[in-house]
Amino acid sequence: MADWADIPVALPPPGGMAAFELAGLELVLCNAGGAACVIEDRCPHAEVALSEGRLEGHVLECPMHGGKLDVRDGRPAAPPIRRPVRTFAVRQAGDRLQVEVSPHA
Repeated sequence: MADWADIPVALPPPGGMAAFELAGLELVLCNAGGAACVIEDRCPHAEVALSEGRLEGHVLECPMHGGKLDVRDGRPAAPPIRRPVRTFAVRQAGDRLQVEVSPHA
């Protein structure tokens, strides 16, 4: 069963990101061309905060080695990132955004 929680930060403008913590997870809310995406705020290659990187469209560039990933599904888009980053479902609930956080993941 899914657990939905309010995202405690506002959706940034397109191309922006906002880091936050929820349910013991370090997450980042990305505005990928108007679409809200939430990913784990840790590069699967360098273990650094992805929220310090640069988002262009739906591709986020890691600040450490320049690897890239797609924030929509977490897939690597350019080396040295080879493993996907964990992504989280997002939904609109009235005037709030919510993220799905599973206790079993």
